[in-house]
Amino acid sequence: MLKKMLMVALMSAISVTAFASDAARAAAKQVIELKDGSTVYIFKDGKMGMEDKYGRAMRMKKDTVMEAKDGQKIIMHGDEVMRLDNLLHEGHRGG
Repeated sequence: MLKKMLMVALMSAISVTAFASDAARAAAKQVIELKDGSTVYIFKDGKMGMEDKYGRAMRMKKDTVMEAKDGQKIIMHGDEVMRLDNLLHEGHRGG
């Protein structure tokens, strides 16, 4: 019984994270998955925001070099941590 309850809780947490990032993905021109499990969102104005592997917006220093899952190197431009944080939390507030 406990296993079933934990599984339901885990599945709920995963689905909430998926909905939360929908607004961020919609606002981004491009979304790039990184080797470390993080995600970089490149917005239409060229500025970028970074989400850690736990679904939280995180600060990244300008000109930091990151590596995509495919090995491509990406340089951070315009740390949009607050913009991304607002988009990631939009799903939690109901849109």
